[in-house]
Amino acid sequence: MNGELEAARHQVAEAGRRMVADGLVLGTAGNVSVRVGELVAISPSSIPYHLVAADDVCVVDLAGAPLADLDTPPPSSETPMHLAIYADTGAAAVVHHHGLSSTAVSTVVDELPPLHYYALQLGGPTRVAKYATFGTDELARSVHDALEDRTAALMQNHGAVAYGDNLDRAYDRARLLEWLCALHIQAHQLGSPRVLTAAELADVTRHKAERAAR
Repeated sequence: MNGELEAARHQVAEAGRRMVADGLVLGTAGNVSVRVGELVAISPSSIPYHLVAADDVCVVDLAGAPLADLDTPPPSSETPMHLAIYADTGAAAVVHHHGLSSTAVSTVVDELPPLHYYALQLGGPTRVAKYATFGTDELARSVHDALEDRTAALMQNHGAVAYGDNLDRAYDRARLLEWLCALHIQAHQLGSPRVLTAAELADVTRHKAERAAR
């Protein structure tokens, strides 16, 4: 096994422990993956994150078949969702979590209203993927559709998912989505929050482009 793939397995194991520390998961919920060429290192199924070592991290090909010469537990039940994301995006890493705020908001909205311009860091207002049983191809398709032109999505009555061109960026986006959902909850406790308009979001995008061009 090449060094890049071994490094990816270490990254996946460490990201799982980080999700627990950040309060994004309980028990064995959620999963993380990193793509290396035509292979994907992904969290094992049903093992508490504090017990997952790099050697426990599974490796599958882009069709979901486990690497034959590795003796690991079964891969995450959400492997089909991760592979669907890799198939149609430039993703190099995917993070799926069950953060309390993200999960709560996923039960009450079809799209997360942009209360803050940080929503643009995820491509725009975050869509909510229609509910489907975990680990199914139906859920993978639902998440795929919600991610069109976005780098993160909520999963109805389930949690959140984000991807990036490296694991740090995918993880940062997953945490940002949890923050935006917490903002949504707290703002509604105070009253009826003001939602940014499409024109205001476009102004932010234009302003950032002008600053970058200087």
